[in-house]
This record gives sequence, structure tokens and C-alpha cells, in this order.
Amino acid sequence: MSTIFGKIIEGDIPADKVFESDTLLVIKDINPKAPVHLLLIPKKKYPSLQEVPQKDLSMMVEIMQVAQNLAKKFNVADNYRLLTNIGTKAGQSVFHLHFHLIGGKSLGAMA
Repeated sequence: MSTIFGKIIEGDIPADKVFESDTLLVIKDINPKAPVHLLLIPKKKYPSLQEVPQKDLSMMVEIMQVAQNLAKKFNVADNYRLLTNIGTKAGQSVFHLHFHLIGGKSLGAMA
């Protein structure tokens, strides 16, 4: 069964796209935690970062480059958080690797 992100990537569910390449989709989060809350989603499905095989880790370069560029575009380059959750105890609720780029307000310390 496809996750919600898989359905968005396949075009079955609409989303507010801000970037797309052959391997990566970036959308605005529908439940933002800050004025800027983007989701960077690899198009190839991995349940989490821990599930990405060594041979595919090079995709992280594109993800980091896109995160830097979008942080500049959305005027949060000097104050944002980029994170991924791994496992339910860490707060992961969609088991398709994705990163949250969150900024635009004071985020405070992590727990």
C-alpha cells in the first residue's frame, strides 16, 4: 500500500509543490508548525533514513542542496531546522522518508 506521500508523488492527491526534480518532491506541509514548513520527499520510497541502502545515500546531496536553496528562497537561511524522524518513538507517522524544513519564527530548543 502506498503512503500519503506516494499518492502525492503519483499525482493521486493534490499538494502545494514548491520544487520537483526526477528524484525529489518538495511540498508545503498542510499542518505547518511555523510560517515556513516544507516537506522534502524522495520519490523513491524508503521507510526511513535507516532503510536507505549505502548505494543510494548520494541522494542526500541533492536533498541538502535543495534545502539550502529553499531556505534562501523562503528567507529563513539564517534560522531554520531540517529534520527527519525515524520510528514511532521519535514521532514518525508516515513511513516514507521525508525531511521537514521549518523556519520563520523562533523554534526554541529541541527536547
